[in-house]
This record gives sequence, C-alpha cells and structure tokens, in this order.
Amino acid sequence: MNTPETTQIYRIIPHDEFVSIKDRILYEDNHIIILNKLPGEIVQGDKTGDEPMSEMLKAFIAQKDNKPGRVYIGVPHRLDRPVSGAVIFAKTSKALSRLNKSFKDGELTKKYWALLENCPNPKIGELTNYLSKNERNNKSYIVSKPSPSNKDKNIKEAKLKYQLIAPTQKYFLVEIELLTGRHHQIRCQMAGINCPIKGDLKYGAKRSNKDGSISLHAHTISFIHPTKKTRITITAPTYMEDYILKK
Repeated sequence: MNTPETTQIYRIIPHDEFVSIKDRILYEDNHIIILNKLPGEIVQGDKTGDEPMSEMLKAFIAQKDNKPGRVYIGVPHRLDRPVSGAVIFAKTSKALSRLNKSFKDGELTKKYWALLENCPNPKIGELTNYLSKNERNNKSYIVSKPSPSNKDKNIKEAKLKYQLIAPTQKYFLVEIELLTGRHHQIRCQMAGINCPIKGDLKYGAKRSNKDGSISLHAHTISFIHPTKKTRITITAPTYMEDYILKK
C-alpha cells in the first residue's frame, strides 16, 4: 500500500536567512513574537505579491519548532515598507484579538528614531495637524481643520511629540512619539516643518538612501502583554546609534 507524500506547507528557509531572522528576534513566547524589521520588508501581503513578514515567520517557526501543521501569525500593527524597527506579531488568535483591543484603547506606546535633513525649531515640541490621505499616489497631506459641516472622513487629526537627541555630521537625530496612528504621519508632519526624513523623496528629501530605505526606525515599543497582563517594553537596535558616535 502506497503512503501519501507529506505536503510541504511552507518554504524551506536557507541557513543564512534563518540565522538572520533568528538574530532579529527581540522577544518571543508562546503568544507573541517581536522582530526587528529590515527596510524593504513588508509586514503584511500587498499588491506587489512579495512575501510578507507574516508568511516568512510562519515558515521560520515551522522550521525552528519542527511543526508539521499550519502556523498561526496575526498582524496587530504595521510599519511602512521603507521603515525599519520593532514589529509585534501574534502567535494565537486570542493574542491577536487582545492586542487589537489594547492598541485601540491606546495602550501601545511607540517611539521612533529619525534622521532629519534640518534641525527642528524648537528642538523639543508637539505637532498637531489634520491629514488627508490621497489613495492614488499613496501620500498624506496636511490640510486645514475641517468645519463641523465637513463630513470628509478621510481628514483625521494627527498628533506627535518630538525631541532632538543629537546633531550628526550632516543630519539631526530625533526621537518621535506617536500620539495618534495616521497614514505616513511622521513623514508628513516632519516634512510640514521643513524637516524631511533622510532618504524620503516622497516627502521632500534631497536624495534617496542607497538601499531605498528612509531613515525612520521604530526604536521602542511598550504594550500590555495579551496574556500576562504586564507591560513589556522592547527596544530595537539601529544603525542610527553609530551616527551619534561619528558626530
């Protein structure tokens, strides 16, 4: 009697890629995994058809844990493709549901590092703008505060805090805390004060980065663990730390 062949659900990850993914894990338990995203990676599938991190992690976990069946990976939040830094993934549907609710309730704190082309003035500040997203060119614009009669749901209030960490040889390293989560919010609002992010041609940078990235990094995330109910704070290392040393 012939035995049916075992179907390979996920791709086999080559050794070097496997090691790279393993080295980028910032935290993992039975419920969540947090990865230091590289610029160019996409968190969830899009129209490009490129493999998203969610599918990459399914293959990685299946291989690492020798799982014969399907692996669950849920996506509670995202980062733009050219952005790097900490991304949380859920390993169970219960964890995803709880993270989604927690983030909606404002229990997620995200702080980014960015290299700006110009020094912000003042060096510590808070920005409040109204943003409108243009779907055709995938770009957000600062617009006037809508009147009470304006029912345009595409216009949303955006808030962030920033502070200068240090000037570098050519750029200015800042820390930015998001108080709302809007499309391209940091990129649009910093460009709005004539401080475009290094490499971000879409929002007014003078030149691109060689790897197509922009110099924006999700440096620290702090959130309530979905099952332990304790606050976890994770920091993702970044090459931007080297800019401080070179100043």
